[in-house]
Amino acid sequence: MEKTLEELASLVEGELQGDPQLRIAGVAGLEEARSNEISFAVGPKYLRKVKQSKAGALIVPPKLSDIARPLIVSENPYLAFVKILKLFAPRPRPSLGVSAGAHLGANVKLGDEVAIYPQVYVGDDSVLGDRVILHAGAYVGSGVVIGNDTVIYPNVTVLDHCIIGKGVIIHSGTVVGSDGFGFAQDGNNHVKVPQVGIVQIDDDVEIGANCTIDRATMGKTWIQRGAKIDNLVQVAHNVVVGENSIIIAQVGISGSTKLGKNVILAGQVGIIGHVELGDNVRVGAQSGVGKSIPAGQIVSGSPAIAHRDWLKNCQILSRLPELRKKIMKMEKRLAELEQEKDS
Repeated sequence: MEKTLEELASLVEGELQGDPQLRIAGVAGLEEARSNEISFAVGPKYLRKVKQSKAGALIVPPKLSDIARPLIVSENPYLAFVKILKLFAPRPRPSLGVSAGAHLGANVKLGDEVAIYPQVYVGDDSVLGDRVILHAGAYVGSGVVIGNDTVIYPNVTVLDHCIIGKGVIIHSGTVVGSDGFGFAQDGNNHVKVPQVGIVQIDDDVEIGANCTIDRATMGKTWIQRGAKIDNLVQVAHNVVVGENSIIIAQVGISGSTKLGKNVILAGQVGIIGHVELGDNVRVGAQSGVGKSIPAGQIVSGSPAIAHRDWLKNCQILSRLPELRKKIMKMEKRLAELEQEKDS
């Protein structure tokens, strides 16, 4: 497939500079791109690679619009790059139907154009929408509902009665609907609390590999529309993840915590249970959140504090050996002065 540079500029609503009829056959990085491919650069740090690149055209922000080669100038060059990449590299759809090596329970309802690979298990009374793809080794329990155009990759587990929306992507090894971690104390014994709720995942959510999303004790653990979850994330029982939130790798969210809309949790953040993070909260990497955070706040550190204060603390921390020496000298001098005074 080839597209003209003019067609690509129109697709991303960018400003065209150069030959509108230049033929583009693909997308590649600056170092790998050939003369019939388009690449992108988002800032001055890319200029050295731009000069060395053989790319036929570039997607750039307005501040790089003076580069002397064919350009698509966009206010959001990365988004423009993604749209063009999707055009040239669409996700292939299998035409498998239902494999003879798959198991479908009683009263399973299938939509049109589903693809169910070998060694898939679907429990009784589950409902799969149109164009659902279940890759090899996926386990879908009883009474599960999966919406149209959802893709579940190999060895994913979706346990009984969970609800998966439309256009959801769940990557390999993730478990949805395992029991929440709940126990009551009986002397020295731990008595398991039955976990009778579900997990609900709304439309257009993507969940990375090897995540665990626990079912609610009662009610639901809820991942709301458009949320994106990276690999190796733990979401405990009755957690609510707000719309369009982003949770990056190795985050752990304790039970009954609620995240607002557009929250971002950077890598290895830990959050205690029963707190709320307001809309647009940002939490820096490796932070420990021990209390609720109002909307719009940016925090870092453990315990998490305002990000600016954390940066100041980091500067002081690096100077602690020097400050310690100064304090020891001051203490010594003070002791000498007191001794002179007494004598």
